[in-house]
Parts: sequence; C-alpha cells; structure tokens
Amino acid sequence: MTLSGRARAGLNGVVRELNRQPLVEKPRSKWVEDVVAWCHQKDIDLTTWISNQTLRFDANLLAQINSMLESDRLAPLGHSLSGLSSAAQAIEGLEEDKSIREGPRAKRLLINLPQQPSTWLAPESRSIRDVDITSLKLAAFGALVQVENLDSFYVFSPEIDALSGYANPLVVYRGDSHYGGGFAQLEKAWRKTNRPHLYAGDFDPKGVTLALDSGATHLLLPNIEWLTQHVTPLHMPAEQLPFQRRLRQRHVTLPDHHPLRPYLVLLEKQRGLKQQWFGGELVSVGLA
Repeated sequence: MTLSGRARAGLNGVVRELNRQPLVEKPRSKWVEDVVAWCHQKDIDLTTWISNQTLRFDANLLAQINSMLESDRLAPLGHSLSGLSSAAQAIEGLEEDKSIREGPRAKRLLINLPQQPSTWLAPESRSIRDVDITSLKLAAFGALVQVENLDSFYVFSPEIDALSGYANPLVVYRGDSHYGGGFAQLEKAWRKTNRPHLYAGDFDPKGVTLALDSGATHLLLPNIEWLTQHVTPLHMPAEQLPFQRRLRQRHVTLPDHHPLRPYLVLLEKQRGLKQQWFGGELVSVGLA
C-alpha cells in the first residue's frame, strides 16, 4: 500500500502547521483515513494520537511516518511532487504520480530551422527540431512566426518577402494537446522582447481570433487581391460564427485606412480560406 496523493498533500499541510504549533488535530476525513490505513499497514501504532473523531499529529508521529517513508525510499513529508517532471520525481524517491507531474512536453516546442545537413539523413529543405523552451536564446531571433497548422508548419519557409526585414525569424508550431503548453510559455516570454510576432494560420474568424489571443502583432496572409478571388464559403463552417462578433467589434475601432479592414470585410461576407490553400504572395498585415 502506498501513501495516497491526497494523504501526502494533507500531511504536507500538517507539516506547515506544526511549524507554528506543537499539536495539530484533524477530523477523520478521507485523507486522514488514508493516513490511518497506511499507518496500520506499516505497523505504526496510533493509540496515542487517534480517537473515533480525530487524529492528532505531533513531531513524534511525523517522525515515525518519515522514517517509514525513508525505508521505502519515498520522498519525505514536506516535499511536494506536484509540477515535477518524472525525472525530478525520481530524485525525490521511487514514487511517481503522473496525475500531478509536469508533462514530458510541458516545455517542448516544435521549431522549423534552416537545413542542417547530415551524413545519415536525406537532404531536406528545412529541419524540424523538438526543443526545450529554456534552451532557446530569444535574443538571436528578430521575429516570431507562429504557424497554426502542423502540415503547413512542416513545409513553411521564412524565405519570403514579407519576412525579409527580420533577421533569423523563429518559426514555431502553435501547438496542440502535445505542444500547446510549451508555446504558451514562449508567447509569454516573447511579449517581453517587444519584437514582431507574426501569425500564419487559417483565414477565418477563429484563426484571426487565435492570433489576437496569442499576442500576435501581424498576420501572414495572401495579398487582398488574390485572397478576394479565392475565399470560399466552404471554408467558413457554421461553428465559426461565434467568433464573428469580436471581429466586428474590432473592425469598427480601426482607422479607415487600416490594412486589416478589407480582410475583416471578407470575413463578414462569410467567406474564408484554410492555410493549406494559400497561394500568391504572402504579406504582413498589422493587427494593432
């Protein structure tokens, strides 16, 4: 029998309380009953501390619990496993709690880099790397390019006129259930640089809303003349409608000659275009 997560959390709270007072009494709630059952299984005699309604804790009882945890090679009380990676949990002891650990991709990003030749890999136009966000030196990049769709990310090249003014653009997959957490951390860190953040994604209300919510400063889109000829109601399903209201509100706040205005007009006509169907020359359209 292992000490349950809720029992450990409760005991960690008791540790903090005992730093302020010599005795802590707790009603026999579920986590306390977990502690009682674990102590019985470990032959810790609770006679001195237990009653029908409560369990009393003092330094002596916690010392016995910690001694048993140490013999089982488990983390001592006061050491939370919450938010730790599996590797970090392993340093604390043999116990692993996947329900509260940091996910293995929590700090991971997919980035699209210039070609990196290898003697054992066929040549590719771009190299895709899975990296830890903490290993990135953001000062090396003149702009962030966030790509919404994974298939578009794999083939994206920053060698376009719209990005020619930026030194070494950082091309990153926006993320999904696997990589979304890492990008959220990058987006927060990138805002502090005050450098451009370009969003390359679907031309539809949801895509533009995602760009706004992610702190993007610009959209990467086909020029308005090409896009006007190619948008289609087939790429504007009904589930996109709830996002229209916010874009209409933004539309009315923009100056008359703002470059985003004609794009929002197209969306109001219930026409859009998925990123995978983009053609023509991509241009940078300011969001602010």
